[in-house]
Amino acid sequence: MAKLYGLGVGPGDSELMTLKAVRLIRECDIIVLPKSGQEINAAYTIAKGSVPEIDEKELMEVSMPMTRDKEKLMQSHDLAADQIIEKLKEGKNVAFLTLGDPSIYSTYIYVHERVLDKGHEAEIVPGITSFCAVAARLNEGLTEAGQPLHVIPASYEGSEEALQLTGTKVLMKSGKSIGRIKDQLLKMEPSPNVKMVERCGMEGERVFHNTDEIDENASYFSILVVKDKK
Repeated sequence: MAKLYGLGVGPGDSELMTLKAVRLIRECDIIVLPKSGQEINAAYTIAKGSVPEIDEKELMEVSMPMTRDKEKLMQSHDLAADQIIEKLKEGKNVAFLTLGDPSIYSTYIYVHERVLDKGHEAEIVPGITSFCAVAARLNEGLTEAGQPLHVIPASYEGSEEALQLTGTKVLMKSGKSIGRIKDQLLKMEPSPNVKMVERCGMEGERVFHNTDEIDENASYFSILVVKDKK
């Protein structure tokens, strides 16, 4: 029975792709690329760095618009799942490329659930998460001993309350909210240790070592790490 694989290609550096992801890209009949309106597909660019022959595969784009309109999102997820199921019915194995890890704020998971619900096989293949790559780029750990780790979708409501949690806070999906988050961080007492990496492992990578340095116009691919002062 043909299977859908949700492949995490990691955060940006092609060398951080897993051996399993590379193997499955080579073995699968069809490679699915999520299309969100960006001119360059980041997941495809990463994969091509480790699997140059990816262009020899049948590439299929599915629309994954960056919107919070629930109806539009449901329509796009339904359509993507239906397109993939048609290929599975033809007996073709399909690899859906996604940044980082498919289980962390990934649009893939909505397609995964729909494909399973309709009686087809689907498997999640983990990848290195963006915040783990950021910690490595900063050359420091995220947690020690009994410290908790909180992963926060920064562009959604509740980020201000989440910043008050004890332990390390990782802020993802910052997008256009970076300016608001920066203001919240500057008002915190005592002031935490804050660092941010933009486009980690990608072209144009930038590292910010404190709250004041943070560029409010940084790209969507920006991760903030907020730690309590020791």
